[in-house]
Amino acid sequence: MATFAKPSRINLKQTAITAGQIALLCLFAWGCQLLAKQINSPIPGSVIGLGLLLLLLACKLVPESSVNLGSTWLIGDLLLFFIPPVVAVIKYQALLEHYGVVLIGSMLAASCCVLVGTAFTVDRLFKFEHKQNLKKQLAKLHLEKVKQGACQ
Repeated sequence: MATFAKPSRINLKQTAITAGQIALLCLFAWGCQLLAKQINSPIPGSVIGLGLLLLLLACKLVPESSVNLGSTWLIGDLLLFFIPPVVAVIKYQALLEHYGVVLIGSMLAASCCVLVGTAFTVDRLFKFEHKQNLKKQLAKLHLEKVKQGACQ
């Protein structure tokens, strides 16, 4: 007899936590935008917000779990944020007929640069994390050997 997977049910608690995290991320982004406007920063508020959030996460002042579900949902549904470019393509069709190849080429080149930069950064971070884990394991093994030597 075949077994069927149970249909996934929407977890109300997880949905509420995700919505709360998204709301907090939006409020944080809005606050950083206001901050950038108040100090007349040439750096956009979104970039300031990402930098601050990265700093808070790196310093462990904000636990990763407090933004994990919301950020996962935002990244998963990121396609919705690409609707405005589609509208622009329809609205500025004449402009794209003249400069379309150049624009698409520059966008592809920029995207490739971002992908290569991201891949390089992730690779370096994985190597760094691997080295840190190896150091911890070696220290643990050394400590165990010292304990064994002290016991004998």
